[in-house]
Amino acid sequence: MAPDRSIALVTGASGIAAATARYLSRQGLGVAALDRAPDNLAALGETIPDLLAIQHDLTEPDAAADAVAQVLARFGRIDVLVNVVGISGRRFGDGPVHSCTDEGWDTVMDTNLTTTFRMCRAALEPMMAAGHGSIVNTASVLGYAPAKLFATHAYAASKGAIIALTRTMAAYYADHGIRVNAVAPGLIETPMSLRAQGDEPTKAYIKHRQPLTGTFGSAEDVADAIGFLALDQSRFVTGTVLEVAGGWGVAG
Repeated sequence: MAPDRSIALVTGASGIAAATARYLSRQGLGVAALDRAPDNLAALGETIPDLLAIQHDLTEPDAAADAVAQVLARFGRIDVLVNVVGISGRRFGDGPVHSCTDEGWDTVMDTNLTTTFRMCRAALEPMMAAGHGSIVNTASVLGYAPAKLFATHAYAASKGAIIALTRTMAAYYADHGIRVNAVAPGLIETPMSLRAQGDEPTKAYIKHRQPLTGTFGSAEDVADAIGFLALDQSRFVTGTVLEVAGGWGVAG
């Protein structure tokens, strides 16, 4: 490994996270991926032979700090953090506010928002010491452009909070040479959206709400956008939320 090789840590090892890890590896970065499912890590390791695979459940309080420690022990640095881990909490009780359960709310917030916070906190210390870094968080169009069809209000709130966290971090850490941006995907063809992919009302809806293609986006569509924000081609960009949604935010 060349001493000046940049190192990225991606949370997640399937869907958008896997596509992002592969993208960054193709750009010559050393890549670590964190996932609680060993099968996901093994599959990703088949496409990235030098992958540092870290098995953790990020909802555990010490998981983020331990993951960053493993990256520093292996590579001696961390230049890029990409936060992708998240869930749709419908099965836990997420829904419209009047019917959303405490379990649904807490599970979604813990998995989507708190894990992002903890990962950023853990990565910022070595980035500040190095005087540079790039963090990309994964929000959602539902964080600012809601749709009645998708009445998971805890999910939307968690993604809106990630946008707020991203922008306030960007303002604070710019003086440290650290950029913080976010992507806001629309409906993307990933394991998390399997139910929606087979739902006829959803497929009819996105013909109008994602008019650029009228279909689900791909994980690679989002990975390409993350890659742009993560790497030096966006060296003068911070505090932005890049929508990757086929026109969702401008659809009539």
